[in-house]
Amino acid sequence: MGYSKFQRILLALDDSPCSDKVIEYARSILEGQEATLALVTVIPPTSPASYGADPLLGQQPIIVAEVAEIQQEAAQEYLDRLAADFTSVKEIFTFTRVGNIREEILTVAHEWAADLLILGTNGKTGFEHFISGSVSESVIRKAQCPVLVIPSKCD
Repeated sequence: MGYSKFQRILLALDDSPCSDKVIEYARSILEGQEATLALVTVIPPTSPASYGADPLLGQQPIIVAEVAEIQQEAAQEYLDRLAADFTSVKEIFTFTRVGNIREEILTVAHEWAADLLILGTNGKTGFEHFISGSVSESVIRKAQCPVLVIPSKCD
């Protein structure tokens, strides 16, 4: 039986090609370990749609519930497919959340009591980074456990 300092590893992902590198790092860390893994993906809240709304008539935009439901189902299917590939872990959990990405990642890490959080960074620099900030930087600053950030330039 191998000893691992990290027994509860949380892997934060999105359904993009950039996540492939993060997944491979996680697999290499988990290889031969008896750790528990949790996968989390966060869907930003659905934006209001202006279908049938006329601001001149004082009508408010509506949120199309079906769009949010489809996004959640797709995200859960993505995590389920990934979970099936992590066969060497002791136990696996999946979390699909809706909300602010950094806040939801931190909430899951805290509530699930992760002792390692793995996530990627998209490699934004310069003005783009200044405007949008960095989820990974914010998570690092506020996390209560160690955070491993995998750089993944992905265009």
